[in-house]
Order: sequence, then C-alpha cells, then structure tokens
Amino acid sequence: MHLLVIEDDARLVRLLRRLLTQDRHVVETAETADEGLEVAGASPGLDAVILDVGLPDRSGFEVARQLRRTGNSVPILMLTARDAVGDRVAGLDAGADDYLVKPFAYEELLARLRALGRRPPPRSTMRLTAGSIVLDEALRRVTVAGKEVQLSGREYSILECLLRRPGQVLSRDQLLDYAWPYGAALTPNTVEAYIHLLREKLGPDGAACIETVRGMGYRLRGS
Repeated sequence: MHLLVIEDDARLVRLLRRLLTQDRHVVETAETADEGLEVAGASPGLDAVILDVGLPDRSGFEVARQLRRTGNSVPILMLTARDAVGDRVAGLDAGADDYLVKPFAYEELLARLRALGRRPPPRSTMRLTAGSIVLDEALRRVTVAGKEVQLSGREYSILECLLRRPGQVLSRDQLLDYAWPYGAALTPNTVEAYIHLLREKLGPDGAACIETVRGMGYRLRGS
C-alpha cells in the first residue's frame, strides 16, 4: 500500500516508517497538518492516510474535513490518545473511516489498514478511462481505441478496480477482494491468470496500461 503518515511524534514516525517499509509498503510522512495536506494533494495514488488528531498547527479533525471538502476520498485511519466516545464520534463525523487509540499494537494497525484496503472505492463516475481504455459503467461496455472488447465478469471487475484507483499499486489480495467479494477460496495465482487473460483481450495498447509492480501487485497508468 502507498501510505501517508501525518504525525508530529518523531519517534513514532520513525518506528512506523521502518516497520511499514519492512512490510513492503510505500510510506510518505508529514509532521504538521499543512504539510500533510500538501503531500496528500500531490499524491493521488495514496491507499490510506494514518492521521494523528493532535497536530501542532491544527487538529487532525480539521485535516480530515479539509480532505473531504476537496473531494479526496482516501481512507483515513485516525490515531489519538483520546478514548472518549465523543472524540471517536467527532473523528468519524469529520470524515475518518476508522479510529485507533494510542498506545496500539502494530499488528492491529496492519489489520485495520487491510480492512480499509478491502473496501471498494467510491463510485463517482459512469465512465472510467486510462489511455485508450474506456469503461462505460452504464452500459457495462469496455472499448480500447474505440473498439469494443468482450470481457468476462471477473475480468471486467479487475479492470474496473484498477481504473478506480489509477496510479495506485493494488495487491493481489485487494483485487481478489474486489472481484470475488464473498470469500471464495482462491489464491493470488488466480489474479495472475486473470490479468494475463485481461491483457490478451485488451490488446497491445490496453495491456501496456497495466503494469506489474514486482513483489507488490499491479498498477494502472495512462489515465
């Protein structure tokens, strides 16, 4: 996952960066609200924001509200030492997706990030594009350079998932959860097989938009 950590505790930032990087995540960091908003605005491929409530220049609540006001739908996991119900409600009402009270176990942080990553992205448009690929949701129709391409339901779902998160590296597990949302007993190799079929059907122009990120998953470029 591509993560942004907005936290003013330098020791915690160093720890999270080290652990998350070891777990093969890409980590951006910011120590203030303004810096965090700047990084978030310049990083359209973010998978999640880990956001501290108590920042030096303004609260994490305001950061979450500002992200939502600008149309940024990136999942937000708020970190705070406040465990009162009112504080948790305030964070969720500000636009956060989940809440984690300090001190926390790193394993729980990872579990919550995985849960956020499994949520389907918001459906904000009827036409999704990348390069010469156009997916029309209303018609459930895919074209490449104006020519219609016939996809199976699973191939369509995988392409849709990639198109909804342009520039983001999506793991095989994320694609599995999107295209097979009901807990089917499948393996990451299933995704590799479907990506191969999808590339063949999209042809050279369309296939070039789907990049394999070694050891991490797949990314769509050309949007």
